Amino acid sequence: MKENLYQKVKKVEGEKFITIEDTESLSTEEFYIFIKSLLKEVPLNIEHLTILLGPEFPSEVEDFLSDNQFEKHDETVFYHCDLNQVQNKGGSFELKSLHKLSEEEFKQIWKSSANGSLNAPGSLNIEDQMESVKKELGEMYKNTCIATFKDGEAIGVVMPHIEPGTKEEGRFFYFGLVPEARGKGVSVGLYNQGLQLLKNDFGASYSVGATSVHNKPMIRVFDKNKCTLTKKVKVYKKHLRRDRNDSSHEYEGGR
Repeated sequence: MKENLYQKVKKVEGEKFITIEDTESLSTEEFYIFIKSLLKEVPLNIEHLTILLGPEFPSEVEDFLSDNQFEKHDETVFYHCDLNQVQNKGGSFELKSLHKLSEEEFKQIWKSSANGSLNAPGSLNIEDQMESVKKELGEMYKNTCIATFKDGEAIGVVMPHIEPGTKEEGRFFYFGLVPEARGKGVSVGLYNQGLQLLKNDFGASYSVGATSVHNKPMIRVFDKNKCTLTKKVKVYKKHLRRDRNDSSHEYEGGR
């Protein structure tokens, strides 16, 4: 039975984390069985479990997660964009992937873009996030890691990719601006340019985006690009404590 339950949800596994999406596909009883199975079988390298919980579940499910040491981390909204309907706003920002930038240069811009984010802090640092990108996307990760520039100055990162396990679902592993570029009216055009990349360079027919309910600027970016709100979920995280050499490290930032 548990194999069928895993087929109903979406499991995203990075270098040190597992995220479970689409739990609304499970009944309440199936959810209990699935979480118990997941906790028994989590690999030793995994340090963080994240469950996206839809509003369909009764409050007892949240009590169940709390009893199993999951903590409510945030609330996230999901948006859908039909890329055939998204108008090209003529964004002309300079884009440089890892074919033109060193990995260290890119990570510094990415780290700056995550600084002061209105999303709830993640569980991984930039080094671990990069390893997760490589694990999820394989050798194509260099095409996804893109830093953006305006007038020669780095303004942020946009990280488009086809979601593993799909053929046409585009997503951004991360999208963000460095603090100096915020509030200057560039985010809508840059996101639009990223959507065009998903369509024209990556072959996506639609995109799925997500952000914290507290990230009003990003929600406006979705709205301005004619993206449609599809659902709101609660984010629960469990931090796994392992006896290992690096167990004293504290990680912030992340997916």
